Amino acid sequence: MKIRGIEGLTVSEIKHELDRGGRFVVFQYVISVLVMTFRRSSPVFFLREGESAGRAALPYTLLTLILGWWGIPWGPIYTIGALSNNFRGGKDVTEQIRNRINLFDLTRKLGQDEVILEQD
Repeated sequence: MKIRGIEGLTVSEIKHELDRGGRFVVFQYVISVLVMTFRRSSPVFFLREGESAGRAALPYTLLTLILGWWGIPWGPIYTIGALSNNFRGGKDVTEQIRNRINLFDLTRKLGQDEVILEQD
């Protein structure tokens, strides 16, 4: 899993940013082609305290606005849901990522490097 926005940050810096109000979010997007509709999630984004989710959500929101509606019957239904999610700042996945960070940090302290924070 790639996380955008943590490049160059240490685990302790990420934890500090989370304590200050940072959060991890994903955005949804929908692509439809007649009778096929695909609902997907963006990569995880790290937003620092006070950083707007709007800029990160914009490409996924525009993609959904243009290509989401055209599938019958799920296109309009999924599009409305994705737009609602994105306009509310994305889906907050901070706790799931925080758990991964804590596990990574624990294994690092124990001298084990098997747990990978970012997986492809």
